[in-house]
Amino acid sequence: MKRFTEWVLAHKRLVVIGWLVLFVVGIGTMGPATDRMDQKFSVPGREAQETNDKILKTFGSGGDSTPQVAVVQLSKPAAQEKPALAALEKKVADTLPGARVAGYASTGSSAFVSDDQKTTFVIAHPTPDPDASFGDNAAAAKKLTAALKNEKIDGGQVRVTGFDALSEDAGSDTSGGTGLLVEALLGGIGALVVLVFVFGSALALLPLLVAVFSIVSTFVLLFIATRFSHISPIVQFLVVLVGLGVAIDYALLMTIRWREERTHGRSNEEALVIAGERAGRAILFSGITVAVGLFAMVALPLPFLRSVGLGGMLIPVMSVLVSTTLLPVFLSKFGPAMDKHRIRNDDKASKNWTAWAKFVVKFRWAAALIAIIFLGLLVGRATNLELGISSLDTIAKSGPATVALKQLESSGIGGGPLLPHEIVVNGSSATSAAEAASQVSGVRGAVAPEAWSKDGISVANAFTSDSPSSNSAESTVDGIRNVLPAEADLGGGIAGTADFVDAVYGNFPLVLLIISVITFILLARAFRSIVLPIKAIILNIISIGAAWGVLEIVWQSGHGSSLIWGIAATGSIASWIPLMVFAFLFGLSMDYEVFILSRMREVYDATGDTTQAVVEGVGRTGRLVTSAALILFLTFVSFATAPETDPKIMATGLAAGIMIDATIIRALLVPAVVSLFGKWNWWMPHRVAKVLRVQPSEG
Repeated sequence: MKRFTEWVLAHKRLVVIGWLVLFVVGIGTMGPATDRMDQKFSVPGREAQETNDKILKTFGSGGDSTPQVAVVQLSKPAAQEKPALAALEKKVADTLPGARVAGYASTGSSAFVSDDQKTTFVIAHPTPDPDASFGDNAAAAKKLTAALKNEKIDGGQVRVTGFDALSEDAGSDTSGGTGLLVEALLGGIGALVVLVFVFGSALALLPLLVAVFSIVSTFVLLFIATRFSHISPIVQFLVVLVGLGVAIDYALLMTIRWREERTHGRSNEEALVIAGERAGRAILFSGITVAVGLFAMVALPLPFLRSVGLGGMLIPVMSVLVSTTLLPVFLSKFGPAMDKHRIRNDDKASKNWTAWAKFVVKFRWAAALIAIIFLGLLVGRATNLELGISSLDTIAKSGPATVALKQLESSGIGGGPLLPHEIVVNGSSATSAAEAASQVSGVRGAVAPEAWSKDGISVANAFTSDSPSSNSAESTVDGIRNVLPAEADLGGGIAGTADFVDAVYGNFPLVLLIISVITFILLARAFRSIVLPIKAIILNIISIGAAWGVLEIVWQSGHGSSLIWGIAATGSIASWIPLMVFAFLFGLSMDYEVFILSRMREVYDATGDTTQAVVEGVGRTGRLVTSAALILFLTFVSFATAPETDPKIMATGLAAGIMIDATIIRALLVPAVVSLFGKWNWWMPHRVAKVLRVQPSEG
């Protein structure tokens, strides 16, 4: 890295011109790159996905998308209002051309009415919206809600509900564009406040500048990637929000080390070369680790997650490049002037963090025990995680769709119609399959409308008695599959979720192994140690487990979601969230490990004293790590401003994971454990050192 930094400083004009060109091109490609992103979600090779694809191909509706449900409460039994209910079905069908529509009037099925016969619903599977993501169809929900706004039957107001209508009640912005800008702005403001505190000078602006260049330039690579691969729209959120945190972290590390060397009396160029060599090396290994954590999702058998892994790895790579090239040039040209009126001196390590490190080393056994107990309690709660679909009651607090859902639930029908099991029968009627499904525990009723037959394929809907977000909903998948005839297959959202969990978490050990092996090799080279990388990986996994535990406590059990957001316990966590939290946190948390242990290794090489390495390492990096973590924390908190519940849950996991990692893990457990291991921390046998091409170390 020393030679690289020297080359950068010798070619300042070339570096600046190159980044300015890339920045301008990035601004021009942001829109096209976003437009080319593929919003399709699929689980290839699984029964539910193949069944959903067959339904969509044959009928042009249903499959992955969720239905619209028109609900009405009557004062008399539904049988006495059949003409009016038939007119309602016709109006729904006319409003949503091409939709599969069914209700009590057309089928006579008790699956569409409550036990007291006074609450009924019409289900409509609309044609998909090509511009929406993951089967969402807000356009259909808005259109149907408007058409039925003044519709009444027997004095009862007809209301539309469903996942889309509930999201509209919550005020969701399905486009994501405005929300993304607001979240990025909030994160940036929070970061600036922290940076002003850290630097106490105009240097606070440089990390934000690095973040802007990193994020905008990454869209150039995303635009290229969209021409060769499917990239999920989620990647744009990842690039902006994670990029904001990562790029600032790296700029912090480089700038603080530069200022430290300048304070020690070195010239501006000398300080930059040393910062580029030592901080740049930590940035390089950290960036690769973050990229590996995200890229490892390519090993999962889902195009959606593979695209997130492929696209997500680009932002840490670009952040490393900007921080080690453009930032040194800026510091060379403007750094001294921007830092002229600083209010903080970096000549010595932080007194507070040095005192803290000495305290932890002195009481290392107690410190390690306290941290392990705390983390153990959270990891224990993580074992109770239920993966599935978040509770319907958490989507919106009020509105017409929420009222309609409450009517279904209070009548005994429940939320099952909002996400029915879709059964496809090849070559014969689906009636017998519907009858078989209706006998399965957890299924309230099933129906096979005559109109839902085409080209030798028939479709039936089975409605669960509980909400599709309940723990028992997915357990009905195996039950239905076991009773269906050989010519029948099961699709729908619940079965799709079950297949997703099996496909992803069944392959999760492989992903974890790949990440661990690659990370071990990288960190073994970075730390010139066998023990430190193993310890870092184990602590990282524990940290993520603790973050999962927070999700279970705050959201699944509701100890926090109601207090903070006024949202009831979700009962389960959306199946994709723990995986995304893992992918993000594994790399992001390792940033701090690299920052701290790299400084400890540097001190140990100079002194041969583990205690001094721990004390000075924490003293020099404590404020940096805490500030970097706070910036990421504020970035993820800004993500929680989204109206939907799932982003709030994900933001909670990420924010909690970052803070747990920076405090309990890095500020308490890491120094305690390093102190306990003594000279064994630095052990790198000759044979392994030769393979890794680093110097051996006997500790």
